[in-house]
Amino acid sequence: MTEHTRVVLITGASSGIGAAGARRLAADGHRVVLGARRTDRLEHLVKEIHAAGGTAMFRSLDVTDAADVHAFVAAARAAYGRVDVLVNNAGIMPLSRLDAGRTDEWDRMIDVNLRGVLHGIAAVLPVMREQGGGHVVNIASVGAYEVSPTAVVYCATKFAVRALSEGLRQESDGSVRVTVVSPGVTDSELVDHLADPEARALMRTYRAVSLPAETIADAIAYAVAQPPEVDVNEIVVRPAAGAQ
Repeated sequence: MTEHTRVVLITGASSGIGAAGARRLAADGHRVVLGARRTDRLEHLVKEIHAAGGTAMFRSLDVTDAADVHAFVAAARAAYGRVDVLVNNAGIMPLSRLDAGRTDEWDRMIDVNLRGVLHGIAAVLPVMREQGGGHVVNIASVGAYEVSPTAVVYCATKFAVRALSEGLRQESDGSVRVTVVSPGVTDSELVDHLADPEARALMRTYRAVSLPAETIADAIAYAVAQPPEVDVNEIVVRPAAGAQ
């Protein structure tokens, strides 16, 4: 690897921002390690990256399982010798009002959006400290800064991701860089399977103007490309023509 080549782990890499980030970072010359549950999509993406001249591997990953996340990190380290960047991207967004009482969906969001991020941090921190540095990129949302109807629990998980990112930055004292990337409305599969009818109706209006996932991938790549002494802490990306 060259001085500027990094080993980048990406969770939730089978679609949307994760897949776009994998393509962009591989095109930039980094070695990408992709994790998600839909391994058929990961296999196709890795073949695409290889065909374009990039370096990539994949592994099945459930971010709600702490042991599985540790195994994902261990596999990357075994293959490439180090772990330079973790992109905590995996997330879900089953929106509904609180009075709809969809507690199973709330629990799942907490497990994926928050515990999944914590599992990633817990798995990479010892490795990064041992090797003398690293970079954690957490994908949050504009929902980490404001709350909207039907998105209350989702926003709560993203507020929490932003808070723990700032805490990690302070505790790392510069040894591990920490970036929060907060997309506005972005093309993704997050809302394709909303069960709540009110949430579906709201999102049709909300998503009238949206960003391509590649735009968020560019933001991730910008943060990763900075020299070691530069820590880009927060990036908020919104469509210019939309409120969100």
